[in-house]
Amino acid sequence: MSAQGIPTPQWASVGGARPWSVGLDVGGTKVLGVLVDAEGVVRHQLRSATRAGVAGVVESVVTVVEELVAGADITVAELAGVGVGLPGVVDPSDGTVEHAVNLGIDERTPLARLLAERLGVRVRVENDLTVAVVGAAHTVDGEHASTDDDVVHDLAFLALGTGLAAGLLLEGRLRRGSTGGAGEIGHLTLVPDGLPCKCGQLGCLEQYASGSALDAAWPSRYGRPSPEELFAAAEAGDARAMEIRDQFAWAVAAAVRILVLTCDVERVVVGGGVSALGQPLLRAVTAELEREAQASPFLASMGLARRVSLAPADVPVGAVGAALLGRGEYV
Repeated sequence: MSAQGIPTPQWASVGGARPWSVGLDVGGTKVLGVLVDAEGVVRHQLRSATRAGVAGVVESVVTVVEELVAGADITVAELAGVGVGLPGVVDPSDGTVEHAVNLGIDERTPLARLLAERLGVRVRVENDLTVAVVGAAHTVDGEHASTDDDVVHDLAFLALGTGLAAGLLLEGRLRRGSTGGAGEIGHLTLVPDGLPCKCGQLGCLEQYASGSALDAAWPSRYGRPSPEELFAAAEAGDARAMEIRDQFAWAVAAAVRILVLTCDVERVVVGGGVSALGQPLLRAVTAELEREAQASPFLASMGLARRVSLAPADVPVGAVGAALLGRGEYV
């Protein structure tokens, strides 16, 4: 046992210095878990429903971990560690979580300790954007990074979900900020005196470049996700849909520009629910960045359009990043 009472991880006999680990991406409705090998390649994957509340989240995570290792014919004790990413305010130094409202966790809760006590291995808990940026760094362009030389060390993960925020990996180090607020670009003002935001400001970027922004501007009419219906209508020539799509692309391009001009990241990887649009989204955003570059030699010199890519649709970047963090990478 460590001095903090957290079990010391047991190292598996396979894979040399970086053996098996489990990562979990815990959301309000589902837990997605992966078992990764020594090279960070996903070998087993499992999705399960999330149970709310502290006890429910603990039980959900433990169940997925146990089922994953059983499927690989190993034991939990053979894991290098377990990583958990979730939405909420997380103190990575001790694994405490609070204000995870979608999970039914309001009060400050020692989630890492509770899980370590149940599983018997070291557990690391991080914010969902932190695990996503680590996972994205190892899966750029959908290719698994088999060596450290293949990993992008300067990267932002731009999450287009209900809201908008970014995870930051700068010069190989995670940047969370002095209070954990780094990457909260969704609450920068994009449109002065614009749409009201829940944060109390007007014209926040999140009100124009997020899934909820598209839901408001183009409500679903046929039961499909509103971003999908909007882009389909725009492709079919609907003038209003084209206007909304282009405004959305403009706002996402602004988010990319902010991230590059403040942090000069090598890559901005776009993920989150809206990224399921795939290439139509990427084309719209890069076209806007290229249009802006034509009017500004400075922006042209920054090459913003070539820095943008989509999170790989077939790789659960959040869970992969959690697994890598869980076994002690990016301490």
